[in-house]
Amino acid sequence: MDYSTLISPSLGILVGILMGLTGAGGGILSVPLLVFFLGLPIAEAAPIALCAVALASSIGAILGLKNKILRYKAAIFMAIFGLILSPVGLWLAPQIPNTPLQILFSLTLIYVAVRLLIQARNELKGIPEEDRKPPPCLVNPTVGKLQWTLPCARALMFAGSIAGFLSGLLGVGGGFIIVPALKRYTDLPVKSIVATSLGVLAIITGGGAIFSAVSGSLKIVLAAPFAIAALGGLLIGLLVGKKLSGPHIQLAFSIFTLVIALGLLAKSVLT
Repeated sequence: MDYSTLISPSLGILVGILMGLTGAGGGILSVPLLVFFLGLPIAEAAPIALCAVALASSIGAILGLKNKILRYKAAIFMAIFGLILSPVGLWLAPQIPNTPLQILFSLTLIYVAVRLLIQARNELKGIPEEDRKPPPCLVNPTVGKLQWTLPCARALMFAGSIAGFLSGLLGVGGGFIIVPALKRYTDLPVKSIVATSLGVLAIITGGGAIFSAVSGSLKIVLAAPFAIAALGGLLIGLLVGKKLSGPHIQLAFSIFTLVIALGLLAKSVLT
């Protein structure tokens, strides 16, 4: 019996719950879980992860659009450059030996986990964020829309490009790039930042998943149940998350992510 047909949806449910509790950033654990429990190389796990993140982020983006908090022009602009570089990452991944790619992914995961850990600790201790200079992308209070300038366009283009490349190379959604970038380069409220980030991710990961399917690098037999189960887990996570404290969830998630990252790094080095 091929147990991968059972393990894949089980992992999908777990990833979906994490995404529901923490936002689309929870999808970053898709690849390491697929590597650990199904023994897939990064290049094969990445397209499967993209399917799950694409499905989940699309639902979140639709809800954001419905609630009028998604800045669709900014999302489309960033996603265009992400879509250009996502296939480059998808093409490059199989060209790199699996061990260096796993080490790169582990280090990326450690960076994300440590940053989330610091944010959660500061929030729980009530430490305010440092003052910063005005960002290049400001909302015009008169019309309630972003004022587009060359520095603003350049910053969003750079963030979208990096997110797209890493999305293709490592199978990550890129939310850990998009969200901090929108916080740094715009004065949008947090809810709008999250919704806009989901819009960017939906387009980039959706395009990456389609490219993978067309190029034949996507294992549909594993990807379909994984993505559908992730959607179910997402709904469960959203329901459970309403009853739990945000900072405590982020703290637990960051510790879990750090453990997975160190485990993946150890496996890569030992291999």
